[in-house]
Amino acid sequence: MASSQHYALILGVSSGFGRAAALAMAQEGLHIIGVHLDRAAGMKQVEELKSELSALGVRHLFFNVNAADSDRRAEVMDGIRAEFDANPGSTVRLMLHSLAFGTLKPFIADNAGDAISQKNLEMTMDVMANSIIYYTQDLVRRGLMDRGGRIVGLTSAGASRVLPMYGAVSAAKAAMEAYCRQLALELAPHGITANTIRAGVTATPALSKIPGNDVIMNNALMRNPYHRLTTPEDIANVLRLLVQDNAYWINGEVLGVDGGEDAVDLTWYKPSDK
Repeated sequence: MASSQHYALILGVSSGFGRAAALAMAQEGLHIIGVHLDRAAGMKQVEELKSELSALGVRHLFFNVNAADSDRRAEVMDGIRAEFDANPGSTVRLMLHSLAFGTLKPFIADNAGDAISQKNLEMTMDVMANSIIYYTQDLVRRGLMDRGGRIVGLTSAGASRVLPMYGAVSAAKAAMEAYCRQLALELAPHGITANTIRAGVTATPALSKIPGNDVIMNNALMRNPYHRLTTPEDIANVLRLLVQDNAYWINGEVLGVDGGEDAVDLTWYKPSDK
């Protein structure tokens, strides 16, 4: 169970899955370390989240930085170290990777400027996949995550499906799953688990940026046995389970959290069934 020394480190804390996770973990008694990147216009929702966390009686430490920048990551780790020094016995119980910032361009286009570039592709992979490795390495090397720690990355059905202009993000999601399987192997001697959660289609700011998102949502509504979209709170509720002591044997898995959406073939529905 969570203790008064447990923290959740949430990458991408200010909206969507990250925000819901922060509130759920706070309700479970975990203090919150949040990393986000917001300009002045987005800071209102960040301050509102901080107020909600304070009302739940937990400490919170937020960093408004580019999570994928190595220097900024070092600042985050130094900040966590200082927080833990001030609160002896503290440890990161959960690290959730919920960064959603990638380039949505086709691989092939008549005009080279319309196709994805090397810089676009490398940035997408670095933010949405590679960074989970770097943060995990730092947490373990610095002794900020002890036995019982949980590493969780967010993936989607897009890891194995094709959508227009989604190629780079799809590759990043597939890499996230592969990385967490490898982490599950290498972190086992440390008593730390690593899993990915494959969320169903969810109305988040990230989804709104994908071309054809209305079609994606309508298809999910038809296919899902509950005929509703997944919510960030659905994912947060699974995190509540994963941080429990007796969840230690869940390791190296892609956990589908979608109400059965991915199991149903859309072609099964006829127009009259919609």
